[in-house]
Amino acid sequence: MERKKWLLIVVGTVFLAFLIWFLYMNFTGRVIVKPFIIRFGRFGIKWYSVLIASGILTDYIIARRYFKKRGWKTEELDEALLFGVVLGIVFARAYYVIFQWDYFKNHPAEIYKTWHGGIAIHGGILGAILAVWLYTRKKRSFTFLEGLDIASWLFPLAQGIGRWGNFFNHEAYGTPTNLPWKMFIPLAYRMPGYEKYSYFHPTFLYESIWDISSFILLSFYMKSSYKKPGEITALYLVLYSLGRIMVEGLRLDSLYFGTIRVAQLFSAVAIFIGGLWYLKLVEKDETVSN
Repeated sequence: MERKKWLLIVVGTVFLAFLIWFLYMNFTGRVIVKPFIIRFGRFGIKWYSVLIASGILTDYIIARRYFKKRGWKTEELDEALLFGVVLGIVFARAYYVIFQWDYFKNHPAEIYKTWHGGIAIHGGILGAILAVWLYTRKKRSFTFLEGLDIASWLFPLAQGIGRWGNFFNHEAYGTPTNLPWKMFIPLAYRMPGYEKYSYFHPTFLYESIWDISSFILLSFYMKSSYKKPGEITALYLVLYSLGRIMVEGLRLDSLYFGTIRVAQLFSAVAIFIGGLWYLKLVEKDETVSN
């Protein structure tokens, strides 16, 4: 056991050192990553797709272990995950299309072409919530809130991994900056009006760090303080949304509702709902204890 622990530490240290070097080379423009891992004519495999799939697979492995520990049916996890992924993608695309309707109303053939880019995580979250609710309407090993808590616990880990897809796509970056950790963006990927700038905020990295940190915090909470179904979901809404509000303020590609950034508006509402929900659950728990 001790040997395994030290092996993990060594591997983790080597990986971290490589990651820092890799980011340094890319952020300074010495190395330019490409969106595609491999390409065959018009078709290919993109880093974005692989990283999104990796996030989902990682969550699935952790969730499967949790289901076995609780004595729940793992085949129900398989069904719920498939249902959630499908609805999540549909809603993520629909959310994006709605807030870019000025473009899509004139290009209806583009609506279903997700491979051309354009999905929104908030739409995916709404789709996943609906999927869990629909799936648990019939008797299952877990209730709606229990399923939602597992999803909310693992969501930020998948999000943190998936955000690296934005890095390989040279997208979802922030405003120009000269900070030491500024990120070089190739001219072909710069937003209109920002062609003269070379370095931008690496907002994908900010959110990835925030998301993975949120997953770690929620994991500690699951082990030490989790009492009532709904608590993890409420905390996730607050934690994720706090980070998203801050990061979104730097991004150049935000979706807008009038002059308001949609992601910030959605996040503010989520913080309000999650905060009240969590306080209500804790208050009920204290009332029962007294």
